[in-house]
Amino acid sequence: MDAGRADAAISFEPHRPRLTRVAYRMLGSVADAEDVVQDAFLRWHTTDRSEVDNAEAFLVRVVTRLCLDVLKSSRRKRETYIGPWLPDPVVESEADMAEDVTLPLLLALERLSPLERAAFLLHDVFGMEFDEVATAIDREPAACRQLAARARQHVHEARPRFAVDQRRGLEFAEAFFAASQTGDMAMLKSMLAADITVTADGGGKRPAGPVPIVGFDAVMRLMERMARMFANAPSQLVRFATINGLPGFVTLEADGELQTTALEIVDGKIAGIYVVRNPDKLGHLDGMALN
Repeated sequence: MDAGRADAAISFEPHRPRLTRVAYRMLGSVADAEDVVQDAFLRWHTTDRSEVDNAEAFLVRVVTRLCLDVLKSSRRKRETYIGPWLPDPVVESEADMAEDVTLPLLLALERLSPLERAAFLLHDVFGMEFDEVATAIDREPAACRQLAARARQHVHEARPRFAVDQRRGLEFAEAFFAASQTGDMAMLKSMLAADITVTADGGGKRPAGPVPIVGFDAVMRLMERMARMFANAPSQLVRFATINGLPGFVTLEADGELQTTALEIVDGKIAGIYVVRNPDKLGHLDGMALN
């Protein structure tokens, strides 16, 4: 590695975790986020760094603009995606969890324009002042305030009213996993909300429902079918974990592929079950989730 590249790497690496979180929350894809951050590093390498007063602000601006470019093409890809789309599952670290970005919020962000999403995330989630946001997305501060305000209205319902304690959430996940695997319908009935929704993302690569399953009765019928399947081919638990801000678990399924299940808990009941089966979205978990 040449001296210039080594110097760029040394000054860049402390910012990589934050830049990756920004990119992932913008894009919902681990691979795309990593590509964007690597592209940002290449630009950092060719930048006259002596002219940069605030490296983090500069790099967040670069990453944000790269993400806006990616979003233009990814929206077209979503139009041809097979079945429901869910963000790549991320097993959360303490730093990720501190930002209170749950999977329902990530899904709500999908309904925003790219600029609304950027303004909301940079200001409301990452705590940047609107002057900094304006520089990052090349808009006036007043316009950024309006973008964030519109975004806030759209995502308000997706933010948890009462965050579930992490330990209590994982207890929910343990109980749900045990009941679903053993076919304990009485336990499952006691855990599920009346308006529960199950969303499974197979991406056309593995079997998954073509649309979300909505309502207590429909979900209980699904649970009964799954219990019969698990009786012959049970899931192998890899670990319980916090996934995209929600309690859940990682499993190895009968076909030899990983799967993640995340549970949205509202008022002491499971209101949403989010299952990612698409292997393209699970490869990054091989080294981390199996430890």
